[in-house]
Amino acid sequence: MPLGKLSKQQIARGFEALEALEEAIKTPTGGGQSLEELSSRFYTVIPHNFGRSRPPPISSPEILRAKKDMLLVLADIELAQTLQAAPGEEEKLEEVPHPLDRDYQLLRCQLQLLDNGGLEYKAIQTYLEQTGNNYRCPALQHVWKVNREGEGDRFQAHSKLSNRRLLWHGTNVAVVAAILTSGLRIMPHSGGRVGKVTPMHCGDHQVGYMFLGEVALGKEHHITTDDPSLKSPPPGFDSVIARGQTEPDPTQDIKLELDGQQVVVPQGRPVPCPSFKRSHFSQSEYLIYKESQCRLRYLLEIHL
Repeated sequence: MPLGKLSKQQIARGFEALEALEEAIKTPTGGGQSLEELSSRFYTVIPHNFGRSRPPPISSPEILRAKKDMLLVLADIELAQTLQAAPGEEEKLEEVPHPLDRDYQLLRCQLQLLDNGGLEYKAIQTYLEQTGNNYRCPALQHVWKVNREGEGDRFQAHSKLSNRRLLWHGTNVAVVAAILTSGLRIMPHSGGRVGKVTPMHCGDHQVGYMFLGEVALGKEHHITTDDPSLKSPPPGFDSVIARGQTEPDPTQDIKLELDGQQVVVPQGRPVPCPSFKRSHFSQSEYLIYKESQCRLRYLLEIHL
């Protein structure tokens, strides 16, 4: 089925089908519908192209997470298409705005291009270069400062939380506009995992986009093995940090002042963390469970 035919209601029904599958996976002897039947229901709502092959059952937590991630991306794409198709007021105006101006207004977000000689730009460039892939470090092309409508007021609810960091969020090019419009959303099955660069899908010209968000971490709870049961930080904590075997050299960290708050920006190369050498995580990952604890600050255009 073409992406343009997927509706918000259809995606919601897909999530409902996955919720039924999640319950069946947790309680395999519950006496309800089989995984094959429930999987068939999901594939009926969200058609897949398996050719002549039989659709595989959704039979493990890993497959279930992948399908939920897919639906979240589809939801963002649906939102982006809705923005493009939104009826405008320009039909009533004597002067019709340029299509680019119209698209920008629909984002309800202010974007300010940073000077590549400024402090913020140079700090972000160093952050990208020092913590990027050793073999193919992306080249920074442009950085925009992001101010989403209403997000600053929402973020202000956490003004008393210290321990703030700029953390990465990689994304598919197709959903950049949707993220600028609706913000980052927490995946319902995994909490708000931020700070680890997620895969970027680039076009033929190898252009990709990444976000940097200011995250109010507050008091951290550390883990060294994955714990899918965590639905919120333990009492007395504000975030969960999956501590990795390596992390950017903390002695090289700098701080940027953003709206009166000191925000840590790593500047060093990854170094081993002796205290966490037995961790199951290669790099540290940062988890929050309230979307309001993250505010988008920068959008980067990079070439790979």
